[in-house]
Amino acid sequence: MQWLPDGTPQSTLYGDIYRSRGADGQGGWAQAQHVFLRGCGLLAQPDQPAAWAHVPRWHVLENGFGLGLNFLATWQAWREQPDASAELHYIGIEAHPARADDVLRSAAAFAELQPLAQRLAAVWRGLLPGVHRWTWDDTGPQGQPRRLHLTLCIGTAQRWLRELDTPVDSVYLDGFDPARNPDMWSPELLRAVARLCRRGTRLATWSVARAVRDGLRQAGFRVERAAGLPPKRHCLRAVYDPAWQPRTALRAPLQPRPGRALVVGGGLAGAAAAHSLAQRGWQVTVLDRAVAPAAGASGLPVGLLAPHVSPDDAPLSRLTRAGLGATLQRAQRLLTPGLGWAPTGVLEHQLEGRHALPPASAWHPWGEHWSSPATTAQRRQANLPTEAQALWHGCGAWLRPAALVQAQLAHPNVAWHGGQAVASLAREADSWHARDAQGRCVAVADVAVVCAGFDTATLLAPLGCRLPLHALRGQVAWARMADWPPELQTALPPWPVNGHGSLVAGVPAGPAGEPIWCMGSTFVRGRTDTAPTADEHTANLDKLQRLLPSAAGALAPHWPQAQAWAGVRCTVPDRFPIVGAVDPQRWPGLCVLTGLGARGLTLSVLAGEVLAAQLHGEPWPLEPALAHKLLALRWGRSSPHGAGPC
Repeated sequence: MQWLPDGTPQSTLYGDIYRSRGADGQGGWAQAQHVFLRGCGLLAQPDQPAAWAHVPRWHVLENGFGLGLNFLATWQAWREQPDASAELHYIGIEAHPARADDVLRSAAAFAELQPLAQRLAAVWRGLLPGVHRWTWDDTGPQGQPRRLHLTLCIGTAQRWLRELDTPVDSVYLDGFDPARNPDMWSPELLRAVARLCRRGTRLATWSVARAVRDGLRQAGFRVERAAGLPPKRHCLRAVYDPAWQPRTALRAPLQPRPGRALVVGGGLAGAAAAHSLAQRGWQVTVLDRAVAPAAGASGLPVGLLAPHVSPDDAPLSRLTRAGLGATLQRAQRLLTPGLGWAPTGVLEHQLEGRHALPPASAWHPWGEHWSSPATTAQRRQANLPTEAQALWHGCGAWLRPAALVQAQLAHPNVAWHGGQAVASLAREADSWHARDAQGRCVAVADVAVVCAGFDTATLLAPLGCRLPLHALRGQVAWARMADWPPELQTALPPWPVNGHGSLVAGVPAGPAGEPIWCMGSTFVRGRTDTAPTADEHTANLDKLQRLLPSAAGALAPHWPQAQAWAGVRCTVPDRFPIVGAVDPQRWPGLCVLTGLGARGLTLSVLAGEVLAAQLHGEPWPLEPALAHKLLALRWGRSSPHGAGPC
């Protein structure tokens, strides 16, 4: 049982909603259609098309997501209309998310909504405070491809309406009865809603209370009553059309329409950027000096996906959860389980208090999807003592970076060109021109995205753009499982373990797809060579002896026969990637995606989505404050590190 702050059982609250909204099959879907969809002009009429007809994308905001019935009804209406927008962004706010079975129960009476409710319930987990993003590929009634993005903000409407910075086209003003929850309808909240509206944005609500009508008028809306859905006599419809010129400057798209994009670099960063842009209709050319993709640091045999955990849920912890969610969604869509990746979970053995555990009181019921204290059985399977500090990351997985890179580059809108080293970039005639060392133009595009790791700084320096990038060399040890004694199988844990380096075993990542084990990595700053060294090979065994003494004892006699692999990653002083437009005024269309450090698998997909969101003016796929921590714009002249794009 989950409880609300006022002591109300959550199940009781949602039971009230079932009754008030007609979850018996009589009114819930009908209310969503009549009050919200029709009130916002999203249902076509005989004499006029729906408001979202013949536009590339549409943004809907709902201030009280509740059981998701309005969202499901909107999804159904959008997919049924042949001329609806190709992309639909639905932004929902909810302070107390219901359980997945509540979501399914709310749609149980409506046969057409049940398949959509099941798709929503399948991802309805881990809803910690913050922003959660899910994307579904869909089709229109004539088979035309469409994409739906749900951005769910967990927290109060008062908070999120202040933080959101994307203009919306439709507003569903929902929530509970104004008399029961007046804060949901306060003048301050209505002004916060108005801040996100364009002139002409339509708003709909079932409440016709005087306070709501007056508040909307004061916020700049033209308000009218309309016939309600029985037993209600009226509902409210409004259009944002203030008598004054709004002063709020919301985020505008840098590139409202897709065109030609050039991506320099074919590793995790470049593939993620290319795929995110290709999904939005860009024709993407990827250039890399290597003949094959993932030839640099992304050639790591196998990597881990696991969140960062901190006692205060620090920004890095929230960032890695968002990144993990984005990567898992893409892996599920593009990769074959057991070959390219596997959601096995990851055990984190915490050594010497390197990362303090949150206090017991801080473990949130929704957080069990992400991390929880390891059980005695899990410690035993890793041959760790019962008193060892350990976390179990149920959302964790192993993933082969090269498989993800290749799958993302396989998008039909992406053209890969290996063996093409870019020596310079220049803006000529409103386009970006990439040239090789002989000065020959090898690509022309409207947008150039530099994803060349540590070499990004060298490529951008002639333009006067300085980024604080540092090289970070890493080496791992690996070997084929078949080449080692059979008893090794029982000495290694059945799932990955991290904490001081990481060990993954039984993953089909060998040259011929055979199972291997892999241990690492080292961290050597300032080195850019990739030849394996004996010192680092020994250092990885030392790491394993601290991480998993039992496994180290089994592997140590054969360690000299293990193979080694090394690559160079790229880091930034503040530990956050550098993503997006470098300087839209000085260099329009010039973007970067770099500085992923040791978290390329966890953060690259999210970073690609942040890049696309900035270019298209979409809602950020994570908390807006965290998105701004990633943007390349933060490295301006005022940077405390003395380096920036200007």
